[in-house]
Amino acid sequence: MYSDIARNKHKSILIMAIFILLISGLAEALDVAYAGGSPAVLIGVFIGAIIYVTVSYYMGMRLSLAINQAKEIQKQDNPRLWRVVENLSIADGLPMPKVYIMNDPAPNAFATGRDPNHAAVCATSGLLDIMNDDELTGVFAHEMGHIKNYDSRVSMIAFALTAAISLIADLLLQLSFFRGGERNEDDQIALFIGIAAAILAPLVALLIQMAVSRQREYLADATGALTTRYPEALASALKKIQSTGSTLKKQNTATAHFFFANPLKSHSVTNLFSTHPPIEERIKRLATMEDHA
Repeated sequence: MYSDIARNKHKSILIMAIFILLISGLAEALDVAYAGGSPAVLIGVFIGAIIYVTVSYYMGMRLSLAINQAKEIQKQDNPRLWRVVENLSIADGLPMPKVYIMNDPAPNAFATGRDPNHAAVCATSGLLDIMNDDELTGVFAHEMGHIKNYDSRVSMIAFALTAAISLIADLLLQLSFFRGGERNEDDQIALFIGIAAAILAPLVALLIQMAVSRQREYLADATGALTTRYPEALASALKKIQSTGSTLKKQNTATAHFFFANPLKSHSVTNLFSTHPPIEERIKRLATMEDHA
């Protein structure tokens, strides 16, 4: 587990470095095409990218919760969910994370935050409706496992940076298409760069999200099962989700990798590259843990 935590910390730094280099490279290419190239532009964009990465690191948790319209609760708002998270925090030796609820009938949950001292967990209303106490504990033991293993940091950074890459690619494409007047050679080069950026940037964003690998879900399942000493409860929760479906009403591909189960529609093209392993395989692995318990 300690090696996985160290790997996730290094992965976070790598993702941020890739983002800074990518944005700086796009800016330099456009500057050369439009203005002949200027070191000041490259330096300015480089500094701006570092500032964005820094802000994302400290504000990514709030942004991801806001995008999913999650509402923070206190103990009196939902004593059952609060008690489950509080007990797991004590069992894991972690600080109590902030607790949120999403108003969505699909059973799902997620964790976010840059480290165990700055973390949050969230349940959908649908999850609270269909899970018994043991199953709810199993789900949140999994989510606390993400926090303990620093998966939540990697997920948060991947979300913030992929959102920025997609936005920048869209702006570059619009800038390239809507320049007025007759196109000269520089405009044609800029158009080519804009189209290339629009095609490549989502792929880069997807690769960054894929850094949040399927293996981390198996690890969080195992971590949660070890915490509760009751893998049957997590397996039962997964079976319920499998039968009811986990697709959210309001879907966001940028935050899909946060969730306990895939929140996107099953026919979505992005599912070809889903960071979520098949539920059947997760249940099978938990059954193996039961046999060795």
